[in-house]
Amino acid sequence: MEPLDAAALSRLRWRCTRRAMLEMDLLLGEFLDKKFPSLSPEDQAAFVELADYEDIKLWPWVSGQEECEDARLAPVVVMLRCQTNGAQRRRDMP
Repeated sequence: MEPLDAAALSRLRWRCTRRAMLEMDLLLGEFLDKKFPSLSPEDQAAFVELADYEDIKLWPWVSGQEECEDARLAPVVVMLRCQTNGAQRRRDMP
């Protein structure tokens, strides 16, 4: 995957933070800011593809209710799931 130019990154940010579910807005937006720049080109492409999925399909994957069977997307889904679990642990701390 070619590096995203400013316009493409802006469009991706819009897709990540204007979702049907607030949880997905927060999760994808934070992942884009913190993890996306350090991903391999293949994982960046997978994330861009995942950003196009509807929340109703994506949420079960990142919440652990279902497994992503697509070998290209699964590694990024696992990263998103780990980020989700980490946020939950931080909220549960006294």
